[in-house]
Amino acid sequence: MPWIQIKLNATNENAEQIGDMLMEETGALSVTFLDAHDTPVFEPLPGETRLWGDTDIVALYDAEADTKLILTQINASNMLAEGFAHKVEQLEDKDWEREWMENFHPMKFGERLWICPSWRDVPEPDAVNVMLDPGLAFGTGTHPTTALCLEWLESLDLAGKTVIDFGCGSGILAIAAIKLGAAKVIGIDIDPQALTASKDNAERNGVADQLELFLPQNQPEGLIADVVVANILAGPLRDLSGIIKGLVKEGGQLAMSGVLDTQAEDVANYYRDEMTIDPIVELNEWCRISGKK
Repeated sequence: MPWIQIKLNATNENAEQIGDMLMEETGALSVTFLDAHDTPVFEPLPGETRLWGDTDIVALYDAEADTKLILTQINASNMLAEGFAHKVEQLEDKDWEREWMENFHPMKFGERLWICPSWRDVPEPDAVNVMLDPGLAFGTGTHPTTALCLEWLESLDLAGKTVIDFGCGSGILAIAAIKLGAAKVIGIDIDPQALTASKDNAERNGVADQLELFLPQNQPEGLIADVVVANILAGPLRDLSGIIKGLVKEGGQLAMSGVLDTQAEDVANYYRDEMTIDPIVELNEWCRISGKK
C-alpha cells in the first residue's frame, strides 16, 4: 500500500507540540523527528537563503488522505509561520521491515570487537562478536555514547577481571566485557525491563552464566569491581557520584558516558577527589570520561 509523507521544518521548542497536533488533529499515522543539521530534508532554491529551524518533522498518512486539507489544518493551528517550509511526497509500497533491516550493518569497535545484527553474516568469525539486534531495547551500539564505552572496554585487558555495568540497559556493554575476557560481570539498572533485556541478550550470546543482574535495592552490600562502566546521563552521574566511585576498587578503572561536551568538565569534577581523570574523549558532541582510582 502506498503512503503520503509530509515533511515540516520546526524547532526543538515547538516540534513535540506540532507532532501531537499532527497525530490528534490531522490523522497522521506516525510522526518522526529528525535533526535538521544532520539529515536535512529541505534544500533552498538557487540563490535563495532561508533561516530554517533545527528539527524536521516527518508525518506519514494513508495514500487517500487529503493533503490540501491537512496543510490547511496545520496552517490554522498557528504553530508555524505563514508559508511554512514543507514537502509532500508519495511513497511507493515497500517491505518496510526489510528496508529497516537493510540499514543495519555489523559495527567494529577498536581492533577486535564487533556488534552484529542476527540477520547479518559475521565479518570476522575469529574476532569478538556480540550478537545484538537494533531496536530490541536500550542501546545497540549505534549511539556515540555506547560506541565510546565499547571502544574503551576493547582497549582494556579484562582477563580475569570483575566488571560492573552501571545502568546496563540492553546489556551490550556487559556482554561485550564478558566476550573480551572478563571473569564476571554485574549489571545494575533501575528498570526491571532492562534486566530482562540484558538477560535475554546474554542468553542469545551464550554468556548468561557469567552475568549477574540486580536492581539497585537488591545488589549485594560492599560490591566492588576492577572495572566500572556507566553509560547513563550527566544528572545521575553527578547525583550518584559517591555510589559510583564506591563501586571501583583501589587501582580500578572507571568510564562514564551519556555526557555532552558542555557537561563533561563539570561531571568530571565530581570524581577528581578519588580518581585520576584521563583526557576527555569526544565523539559527535558526546563525551567519555575515564580514570583510575
